[in-house]
Amino acid sequence: MQSVLMLSFMPFVVELLLLHNLICLSIQRLYRINKTLIWILSPSTHTFATEIKKVKKGTITVPFSIFYNLTIMESPVEQIQNLLNDILADEAEIFCVNLKIKPTNNIKIFLDGDNGITIEKCVQVNRKLYKALEEMGLYPEGDFSLEISSPGIDEPLKLIRQYKKNVGRFLEIVFNDDSVKEGKLVTATDTDIIIETTEGKGKKAITQQVLIPLENIKKATVQVKF
Repeated sequence: MQSVLMLSFMPFVVELLLLHNLICLSIQRLYRINKTLIWILSPSTHTFATEIKKVKKGTITVPFSIFYNLTIMESPVEQIQNLLNDILADEAEIFCVNLKIKPTNNIKIFLDGDNGITIEKCVQVNRKLYKALEEMGLYPEGDFSLEISSPGIDEPLKLIRQYKKNVGRFLEIVFNDDSVKEGKLVTATDTDIIIETTEGKGKKAITQQVLIPLENIKKATVQVKF
């Protein structure tokens, strides 16, 4: 009798397992653990996981109802950024403004400094990073090019450190609603800036200071005034 009951329940159990696996496979395939991208590769077994266990370097098991092999994958941009951070570790006044990789494997990096940055310093960092990339083997065939320079005058300000180093200079600010305002940068904090604007000419000129939250700025570029 017990055998008959077990057999009658088997199809139901199988269906439950299949449904369970289907739901697990439908879970979003991209996870973030400690800000590291984790890609689900494939289910390995139906054994229940009770804790996170390190299986081997680069692979961990996460507590799902079935085991999933997860491999930690850093994007090329993240790997290069880490190398650059190591190189700039002793250059406290220098910082990375932007790093991007074109489909042709052209790596373009903008560096800036609290007191500006020289061409010589860009060349020095370029040589160190190029050597590190070759040793790392990110591009095994050496199929990449590397450009490091300071941002051009027409490049929008991206970081608060750039705003702070440009205090006293004129900015053109494009707001989120696409309206535009020009003025001299008076102060810059981590959350907002103050610019001084002048409307009118001669005796009718009116000067005022305007507080602008950084979150309201779509784009800000330095204006050269002679």
